[in-house]
Amino acid sequence: MATEDNTSSIPSKCATSALQMGPRKKVSLSDPLISHRHHFGQTVFALCNYPSLLTNGILRLEQMEEIPLEDFPAEERREHRVFEQLLDSYPGLLERLRNGTKEEILHVGELIGKGASGARSDDTKSLKSAILDWISPKGATIQPPLHRNSKIDRGFNHKLTRSLLCPAGLDWHNLETRENLHSGKISVCRDQWPVFLYANHIYDAEDPWCSLLRSCLLTCAYKHVFTSPSSVRFALSSSSVFSRMDTSTDSETFYHSLLDLFEDPDELKEVSELLIWWNRQVFPTSSAAKQPISVNSALSKIRIKRLAAKHATDSNVAIASS
Repeated sequence: MATEDNTSSIPSKCATSALQMGPRKKVSLSDPLISHRHHFGQTVFALCNYPSLLTNGILRLEQMEEIPLEDFPAEERREHRVFEQLLDSYPGLLERLRNGTKEEILHVGELIGKGASGARSDDTKSLKSAILDWISPKGATIQPPLHRNSKIDRGFNHKLTRSLLCPAGLDWHNLETRENLHSGKISVCRDQWPVFLYANHIYDAEDPWCSLLRSCLLTCAYKHVFTSPSSVRFALSSSSVFSRMDTSTDSETFYHSLLDLFEDPDELKEVSELLIWWNRQVFPTSSAAKQPISVNSALSKIRIKRLAAKHATDSNVAIASS
């Protein structure tokens, strides 16, 4: 798989990546940004250091007066796309940032971060109980039982949750593997994605894209709280508090590893197919989720005629330039 060159000769004024969660800070003041930003963490970027995102974004806008965004390293390009989406979703935010002091920019970032953190807390709290209904065997109960209001017995402490959290590629049926995961002897890295991401929890080592992110568990969670795979992983784990520093779930690096895959140009075909699949699961009546156009319909003939005309034009251009 091709990878982007992250090196750049551009001097960076950004002290830290905004797409890594910063330390928690208490914000006591009330502001519409807190409630307004709930959806941003759910729909645009889940794990983010908002004060750094705003500060870096303003500095980068100044640099972009002389340097195009394409010349920045890949990580900064991703960060700036997130920054632009945040500006687009909140009218007047850019003017507020440009006219504000550094302290005011940081304060705005903390307010947005508080809203995103609140949304994430609500999501994980509601998932904690609901997910047990989704993973229970049909016509049976989970044995031994899992507590609905406590997660201490989850993660690799229970045979059901640890079977779902087992990294794809490891043989869960191997007794030594199960014991090493339970004891922590096997350390799960960020690119060792859990098998629950795959449909029917089956991983094909010969075709890793096959059924990836097509798990019923994910679609249930999406419909329940409109959230992301990171929250499902957290709900299955034994961690009681969502934290970027939690080594058992490592939600932040897990989330970024999926983004790396989605944004890889070489994976465009598979990512597009995955998006169509999700549209059909979540929005079955939407135009993006509908079945292909009928062969003999008027619409199909219009499309064919338009395509033929385009091909003829392209051919004429090619002949004229040769």
